[in-house]
Amino acid sequence: MNQSDGMNYAPKGKPRPVVKPGEFVFSAARLDHGHIYGMCNALTEAGATLKYVWDPDPKKVEAFLKAFPQAVPAQSEEQVLEDTDTRLIAAAAVTSLRGPFGVTVMEHGKDYFTDKAPFTTLTQLEKARETVRRTGKKYMVYYSERLHVEGAILAGYLVDSGEIGRVLSVSGFGPHRLGAPGRPAWFFEKEKYGGILCDIGSHQIEQYLYFAGEEDAEVSLARIGNYAHPEYPELDDFGDCSLTGKNGTTNYFRVDWFTPDGLRTWGDGRTLILGTEGFIEIRKYINLAAEATGGNHVFLVNGKGEKYFDATGTVGYPFFGALILDCLERTEKAMTQAHAFKAAELCLKAQEQAIVVSPRP
Repeated sequence: MNQSDGMNYAPKGKPRPVVKPGEFVFSAARLDHGHIYGMCNALTEAGATLKYVWDPDPKKVEAFLKAFPQAVPAQSEEQVLEDTDTRLIAAAAVTSLRGPFGVTVMEHGKDYFTDKAPFTTLTQLEKARETVRRTGKKYMVYYSERLHVEGAILAGYLVDSGEIGRVLSVSGFGPHRLGAPGRPAWFFEKEKYGGILCDIGSHQIEQYLYFAGEEDAEVSLARIGNYAHPEYPELDDFGDCSLTGKNGTTNYFRVDWFTPDGLRTWGDGRTLILGTEGFIEIRKYINLAAEATGGNHVFLVNGKGEKYFDATGTVGYPFFGALILDCLERTEKAMTQAHAFKAAELCLKAQEQAIVVSPRP
Protein backbone atom coordinates (compact mmCIF):
# COMPACT_ATOMS: atom_id res chain seq x y z
CA MET A 1 0.00 0.00 0.00
CA ASN A 2 1.29 3.46 -0.91
CA GLN A 3 1.12 5.46 2.33
CA SER A 4 2.01 8.76 0.66
CA ASP A 5 -0.51 8.64 -2.18
CA GLY A 6 -4.23 8.51 -1.44
CA MET A 7 -5.07 7.99 -5.11
CA ASN A 8 -3.50 4.53 -4.92
CA TYR A 9 -4.71 3.65 -1.43
CA ALA A 10 -5.12 -0.13 -1.52
CA PRO A 11 -4.87 -1.72 1.93
CA LYS A 12 -4.33 -5.44 2.29
CA GLY A 13 -5.73 -7.50 5.13
CA LYS A 14 -5.86 -11.12 6.16
CA PRO A 15 -7.82 -13.29 3.73
CA ARG A 16 -11.22 -14.09 5.25
CA PRO A 17 -13.09 -15.91 2.49
CA VAL A 18 -16.84 -16.24 2.78
CA VAL A 19 -17.11 -18.37 -0.39
CA LYS A 20 -15.07 -21.08 -2.05
CA PRO A 21 -13.07 -20.44 -5.25
CA GLY A 22 -15.42 -20.02 -8.19
CA GLU A 23 -18.57 -19.52 -6.11
CA PHE A 24 -18.59 -15.76 -6.66
CA VAL A 25 -17.01 -14.46 -9.86
CA PHE A 26 -16.43 -10.78 -10.57
CA SER A 27 -14.61 -8.76 -13.22
CA ALA A 28 -12.90 -5.37 -13.23
CA ALA A 29 -13.38 -2.63 -15.80
CA ARG A 30 -12.54 1.03 -16.36
CA LEU A 31 -9.32 1.45 -14.38
CA ASP A 32 -9.20 5.25 -14.32
CA HIS A 33 -8.61 5.57 -10.56
CA GLY A 34 -6.14 3.65 -8.40
CA HIS A 35 -8.86 2.71 -5.91
CA ILE A 36 -9.71 -0.19 -8.21
CA TYR A 37 -6.76 -2.00 -6.63
CA GLY A 38 -8.16 -1.66 -3.11
CA MET A 39 -11.57 -2.77 -4.31
CA CYS A 40 -10.22 -5.88 -6.01
CA ASN A 41 -7.83 -6.68 -3.13
CA ALA A 42 -10.71 -6.67 -0.69
CA LEU A 43 -13.05 -8.76 -2.84
CA THR A 44 -10.41 -11.41 -3.50
CA GLU A 45 -9.44 -11.52 0.19
CA ALA A 46 -13.10 -12.24 0.91
CA GLY A 47 -13.02 -15.21 -1.47
CA ALA A 48 -14.28 -13.72 -4.74
CA THR A 49 -12.77 -15.02 -7.97
CA LEU A 50 -11.50 -12.34 -10.38
CA LYS A 51 -12.11 -13.34 -14.00
CA TYR A 52 -11.75 -10.53 -16.56
CA VAL A 53 -10.13 -7.11 -16.61
CA TRP A 54 -10.87 -4.49 -19.25
CA ASP A 55 -9.79 -0.95 -20.04
CA PRO A 56 -9.26 0.79 -23.38
CA ASP A 57 -5.72 1.70 -22.25
CA PRO A 58 -3.41 -1.35 -22.56
CA LYS A 59 -0.93 0.21 -20.11
CA LYS A 60 -3.57 0.30 -17.37
CA VAL A 61 -4.40 -3.35 -18.04
CA GLU A 62 -0.71 -4.29 -18.00
CA ALA A 63 -0.22 -2.60 -14.62
CA PHE A 64 -3.34 -4.24 -13.24
CA LEU A 65 -2.15 -7.70 -14.31
CA LYS A 66 1.05 -7.25 -12.32
CA ALA A 67 -1.08 -6.98 -9.18
CA PHE A 68 -3.69 -9.53 -10.25
CA PRO A 69 -2.05 -12.00 -12.64
CA GLN A 70 -5.05 -14.33 -12.37
CA ALA A 71 -7.21 -11.91 -14.38
CA VAL A 72 -7.79 -12.50 -18.09
CA PRO A 73 -7.60 -9.42 -20.34
CA ALA A 74 -10.97 -9.05 -22.05
CA GLN A 75 -11.11 -8.22 -25.74
CA SER A 76 -13.84 -5.64 -25.23
CA GLU A 77 -16.11 -4.12 -22.63
CA GLU A 78 -19.00 -6.08 -24.13
CA GLN A 79 -17.20 -9.33 -23.37
CA VAL A 80 -17.20 -8.41 -19.68
CA LEU A 81 -20.77 -7.15 -19.68
CA GLU A 82 -22.10 -10.26 -21.40
CA ASP A 83 -20.05 -12.84 -19.51
CA THR A 84 -22.43 -15.29 -17.83
CA ASP A 85 -20.01 -16.21 -15.03
CA THR A 86 -19.48 -12.62 -13.86
CA ARG A 87 -21.96 -11.66 -11.11
CA LEU A 88 -20.50 -8.25 -10.25
CA ILE A 89 -18.39 -5.68 -12.07
CA ALA A 90 -16.00 -3.52 -10.04
CA ALA A 91 -15.07 -0.25 -11.70
CA ALA A 92 -13.27 3.03 -11.05
CA ALA A 93 -14.19 5.05 -14.12
CA VAL A 94 -13.80 8.79 -14.60
CA THR A 95 -16.19 10.13 -11.96
CA SER A 96 -18.70 11.62 -14.39
CA LEU A 97 -18.97 8.25 -16.18
CA ARG A 98 -19.52 6.08 -13.11
CA GLY A 99 -23.27 6.59 -13.01
CA PRO A 100 -23.96 5.86 -16.69
CA PHE A 101 -21.65 2.82 -16.65
CA GLY A 102 -23.39 1.49 -13.56
CA VAL A 103 -26.74 1.70 -15.33
CA THR A 104 -25.27 -0.26 -18.24
CA VAL A 105 -23.87 -2.90 -15.87
CA MET A 106 -27.19 -3.38 -14.09
CA GLU A 107 -29.09 -3.56 -17.37
CA HIS A 108 -26.77 -6.42 -18.31
CA GLY A 109 -27.99 -8.33 -15.24
CA LYS A 110 -24.98 -7.72 -13.01
CA ASP A 111 -24.39 -6.00 -9.68
CA TYR A 112 -22.14 -2.95 -9.74
CA PHE A 113 -19.41 -1.86 -7.33
CA THR A 114 -17.99 1.58 -8.04
CA ASP A 115 -15.39 3.82 -6.53
CA LYS A 116 -16.62 6.94 -4.81
CA ALA A 117 -17.96 9.46 -5.72
CA PRO A 118 -20.63 7.40 -7.46
CA PHE A 119 -22.17 10.31 -9.41
CA THR A 120 -21.52 13.90 -10.45
CA THR A 121 -25.16 14.96 -10.99
CA LEU A 122 -28.51 14.36 -9.32
CA THR A 123 -29.88 13.30 -12.71
CA GLN A 124 -27.38 10.42 -12.79
CA LEU A 125 -28.43 9.43 -9.27
CA GLU A 126 -32.12 9.34 -10.16
CA LYS A 127 -31.40 7.24 -13.25
CA ALA A 128 -29.47 4.77 -11.11
CA ARG A 129 -32.27 4.62 -8.54
CA GLU A 130 -34.79 3.87 -11.28
CA THR A 131 -32.54 1.17 -12.75
CA VAL A 132 -32.08 -0.49 -9.35
CA ARG A 133 -35.87 -0.59 -8.90
CA ARG A 134 -36.41 -1.98 -12.39
CA THR A 135 -33.62 -4.57 -12.47
CA GLY A 136 -33.28 -5.52 -8.81
CA LYS A 137 -29.50 -5.20 -9.09
CA LYS A 138 -27.14 -3.51 -6.63
CA TYR A 139 -25.28 -0.25 -7.05
CA MET A 140 -22.70 -0.38 -4.26
CA VAL A 141 -20.06 2.24 -3.52
CA TYR A 142 -16.49 1.97 -2.25
CA TYR A 143 -16.58 4.50 0.59
CA SER A 144 -13.09 3.42 1.52
CA GLU A 145 -12.40 5.87 4.35
CA ARG A 146 -14.80 3.86 6.50
CA LEU A 147 -15.06 0.48 4.79
CA HIS A 148 -11.31 -0.02 4.36
CA VAL A 149 -10.04 1.45 7.65
CA GLU A 150 -9.95 -0.87 10.64
CA GLY A 151 -10.03 2.06 13.06
CA ALA A 152 -13.36 3.14 11.61
CA ILE A 153 -14.72 -0.41 11.71
CA LEU A 154 -13.76 -0.76 15.39
CA ALA A 155 -15.29 2.64 16.20
CA GLY A 156 -18.54 1.45 14.66
CA TYR A 157 -18.53 -1.58 16.93
CA LEU A 158 -17.92 0.64 19.96
CA VAL A 159 -20.82 2.90 19.00
CA ASP A 160 -23.11 -0.08 18.41
CA SER A 161 -22.23 -1.53 21.80
CA GLY A 162 -23.33 1.66 23.55
CA GLU A 163 -19.90 2.75 24.79
CA ILE A 164 -20.67 6.44 24.24
CA GLY A 165 -24.45 6.39 24.54
CA ARG A 166 -26.59 8.00 21.86
CA VAL A 167 -24.58 9.72 19.14
CA LEU A 168 -25.21 13.46 18.97
CA SER A 169 -22.62 14.78 16.56
CA VAL A 170 -19.93 13.61 14.14
CA SER A 171 -17.01 15.73 12.93
CA GLY A 172 -14.75 14.63 10.11
CA PHE A 173 -11.47 15.87 8.66
CA GLY A 174 -10.30 14.52 5.32
CA PRO A 175 -7.16 16.32 4.11
CA HIS A 176 -5.45 14.78 1.10
CA ARG A 177 -2.13 15.23 -0.69
CA LEU A 178 -2.75 16.64 -4.15
CA GLY A 179 0.21 15.06 -5.95
CA ALA A 180 -0.80 17.00 -9.04
CA PRO A 181 1.86 15.63 -11.43
CA GLY A 182 0.50 12.11 -10.92
CA ARG A 183 -3.14 13.04 -11.50
CA PRO A 184 -4.90 12.60 -14.84
CA ALA A 185 -6.19 15.67 -16.66
CA TRP A 186 -9.84 14.83 -15.92
CA PHE A 187 -9.17 15.17 -12.19
CA PHE A 188 -8.94 18.96 -12.62
CA GLU A 189 -12.09 19.37 -14.76
CA LYS A 190 -15.14 20.20 -12.63
CA GLU A 191 -17.60 18.55 -14.99
CA LYS A 192 -15.68 15.28 -14.80
CA TYR A 193 -14.66 15.07 -11.13
CA GLY A 194 -17.68 16.83 -9.65
CA GLY A 195 -16.04 19.14 -7.10
CA ILE A 196 -14.39 18.50 -3.74
CA LEU A 197 -17.60 18.07 -1.70
CA CYS A 198 -18.94 15.64 -4.27
CA ASP A 199 -15.65 13.77 -4.45
CA ILE A 200 -13.79 13.30 -1.16
CA GLY A 201 -16.66 14.87 0.74
CA SER A 202 -18.70 11.76 -0.05
CA HIS A 203 -16.58 9.79 2.43
CA GLN A 204 -17.38 12.21 5.21
CA ILE A 205 -21.12 12.28 4.62
CA GLU A 206 -21.33 8.50 4.42
CA GLN A 207 -19.52 8.17 7.75
CA TYR A 208 -21.79 10.69 9.41
CA LEU A 209 -24.95 8.87 8.31
CA TYR A 210 -23.47 5.57 9.48
CA PHE A 211 -22.13 6.59 12.89
CA ALA A 212 -25.14 8.78 13.72
CA GLY A 213 -27.66 6.22 12.49
CA GLU A 214 -29.29 8.81 10.26
CA GLU A 215 -31.30 7.94 7.16
CA ASP A 216 -31.61 11.52 5.91
CA ALA A 217 -30.20 14.99 6.52
CA GLU A 218 -30.23 18.54 5.21
CA VAL A 219 -27.28 20.63 4.11
CA SER A 220 -27.06 23.57 6.51
CA LEU A 221 -23.94 25.18 5.05
CA ALA A 222 -21.45 24.30 2.34
CA ARG A 223 -18.37 26.23 1.19
CA ILE A 224 -15.68 25.68 -1.42
CA GLY A 225 -12.60 27.57 -2.53
CA ASN A 226 -9.46 27.52 -4.62
CA TYR A 227 -6.94 29.27 -2.40
CA ALA A 228 -3.61 28.26 -3.88
CA HIS A 229 -3.85 26.51 -7.24
CA PRO A 230 -4.38 29.10 -9.99
CA GLU A 231 -2.88 26.70 -12.52
CA TYR A 232 -5.99 24.50 -12.00
CA PRO A 233 -8.84 27.04 -12.11
CA GLU A 234 -11.59 24.39 -11.88
CA LEU A 235 -10.12 22.68 -8.82
CA ASP A 236 -11.67 23.10 -5.39
CA ASP A 237 -8.68 22.83 -3.08
CA PHE A 238 -10.82 23.41 0.04
CA GLY A 239 -14.34 22.59 1.11
CA ASP A 240 -16.35 22.31 4.28
CA CYS A 241 -19.94 21.51 5.12
CA SER A 242 -22.45 21.26 7.94
CA LEU A 243 -25.40 18.86 7.99
CA THR A 244 -28.41 18.46 10.26
CA GLY A 245 -29.86 14.98 10.49
CA LYS A 246 -33.54 14.10 10.38
CA ASN A 247 -33.24 12.81 13.96
CA GLY A 248 -31.52 15.98 15.18
CA THR A 249 -27.87 14.93 15.06
CA THR A 250 -25.28 17.27 13.57
CA ASN A 251 -22.25 16.96 11.34
CA TYR A 252 -19.36 19.17 10.31
CA PHE A 253 -16.56 18.13 7.97
CA ARG A 254 -13.62 19.69 6.20
CA VAL A 255 -11.79 18.33 3.15
CA ASP A 256 -8.81 19.84 1.36
CA TRP A 257 -5.78 19.23 -0.84
CA PHE A 258 -3.22 20.81 1.51
CA THR A 259 -1.39 17.85 3.07
CA PRO A 260 2.21 19.11 3.48
CA ASP A 261 5.13 17.15 2.06
CA GLY A 262 6.53 16.55 5.55
CA LEU A 263 3.64 14.28 6.56
CA ARG A 264 4.50 10.59 6.26
CA THR A 265 1.12 9.67 4.85
CA TRP A 266 -1.24 11.18 2.29
CA GLY A 267 -3.57 12.77 4.83
CA ASP A 268 -4.22 13.10 8.55
CA GLY A 269 -7.77 11.80 8.34
CA ARG A 270 -9.70 12.00 11.60
CA THR A 271 -13.23 11.42 12.83
CA LEU A 272 -14.69 12.53 16.17
CA ILE A 273 -17.94 11.05 17.43
CA LEU A 274 -19.71 12.69 20.36
CA GLY A 275 -22.28 10.76 22.36
CA THR A 276 -24.39 11.40 25.44
CA GLU A 277 -22.00 9.30 27.55
CA GLY A 278 -18.61 9.77 25.94
CA PHE A 279 -16.69 10.36 22.74
CA ILE A 280 -14.46 8.57 20.24
CA GLU A 281 -11.64 9.87 18.09
CA ILE A 282 -10.30 7.91 15.11
CA ARG A 283 -6.87 8.83 13.80
CA LYS A 284 -7.09 6.83 10.62
CA TYR A 285 -3.72 6.92 8.94
CA ILE A 286 -1.15 8.37 11.34
CA ASN A 287 -0.54 9.48 14.92
CA LEU A 288 1.33 12.74 14.45
CA ALA A 289 4.98 12.95 15.54
CA ALA A 290 4.86 9.44 17.02
CA GLU A 291 7.62 6.96 16.33
CA ALA A 292 5.27 4.16 15.38
CA THR A 293 4.15 4.13 11.77
CA GLY A 294 0.69 3.29 10.56
CA GLY A 295 -2.80 4.33 11.53
CA ASN A 296 -5.99 2.86 12.98
CA HIS A 297 -5.62 4.68 16.30
CA VAL A 298 -8.89 4.76 18.24
CA PHE A 299 -9.39 6.74 21.45
CA LEU A 300 -12.43 6.16 23.66
CA VAL A 301 -13.47 8.27 26.65
CA ASN A 302 -16.59 7.51 28.71
CA GLY A 303 -17.69 7.15 32.30
CA LYS A 304 -15.33 4.21 32.79
CA GLY A 305 -12.25 6.24 31.87
CA GLU A 306 -9.92 6.65 28.90
CA LYS A 307 -8.91 3.86 26.57
CA TYR A 308 -6.67 3.52 23.52
CA PHE A 309 -7.01 0.83 20.82
CA ASP A 310 -4.61 -0.02 18.03
CA ALA A 311 -7.12 -1.49 15.59
CA THR A 312 -4.59 -2.69 13.02
CA GLY A 313 -5.05 -6.39 12.35
CA THR A 314 -7.96 -6.72 14.76
CA VAL A 315 -11.31 -6.44 13.00
CA GLY A 316 -10.48 -6.73 9.31
CA TYR A 317 -12.76 -5.40 6.59
CA PRO A 318 -16.10 -7.20 6.94
CA PHE A 319 -17.97 -5.12 4.35
CA PHE A 320 -16.53 -6.98 1.39
CA GLY A 321 -17.46 -10.48 2.49
CA ALA A 322 -20.87 -9.21 3.48
CA LEU A 323 -21.25 -7.63 0.02
CA ILE A 324 -20.46 -10.94 -1.66
CA LEU A 325 -23.08 -12.71 0.45
CA ASP A 326 -25.57 -9.92 -0.21
CA CYS A 327 -25.11 -10.40 -3.94
CA LEU A 328 -25.60 -14.15 -3.63
CA GLU A 329 -28.49 -14.06 -1.16
CA ARG A 330 -30.05 -10.72 -2.26
CA THR A 331 -29.84 -9.27 1.24
CA GLU A 332 -28.61 -5.86 2.47
CA LYS A 333 -26.33 -6.62 5.39
CA ALA A 334 -23.16 -4.95 4.09
CA MET A 335 -24.88 -1.65 3.28
CA THR A 336 -28.41 -0.79 2.27
CA GLN A 337 -28.97 0.64 -1.17
CA ALA A 338 -30.81 3.54 0.43
CA HIS A 339 -27.74 4.42 2.52
CA ALA A 340 -25.35 4.29 -0.44
CA PHE A 341 -27.62 6.54 -2.48
CA LYS A 342 -28.43 8.96 0.36
CA ALA A 343 -24.73 9.66 0.99
CA ALA A 344 -24.33 10.32 -2.73
CA GLU A 345 -27.40 12.57 -2.83
CA LEU A 346 -26.23 14.72 0.06
CA CYS A 347 -22.73 15.23 -1.29
CA LEU A 348 -24.21 16.31 -4.62
CA LYS A 349 -26.56 18.76 -2.89
CA ALA A 350 -23.69 20.11 -0.78
CA GLN A 351 -21.61 20.74 -3.90
CA GLU A 352 -24.57 22.32 -5.68
CA GLN A 353 -25.34 24.67 -2.76
CA ALA A 354 -21.74 25.55 -1.89
CA ILE A 355 -20.74 29.16 -1.42
CA VAL A 356 -17.42 30.11 -3.02
CA VAL A 357 -15.38 31.59 -0.17
CA SER A 358 -12.16 32.25 -2.07
CA PRO A 359 -12.09 34.10 -5.39
CA ARG A 360 -10.53 31.94 -8.05
CA PRO A 361 -6.85 32.98 -8.19
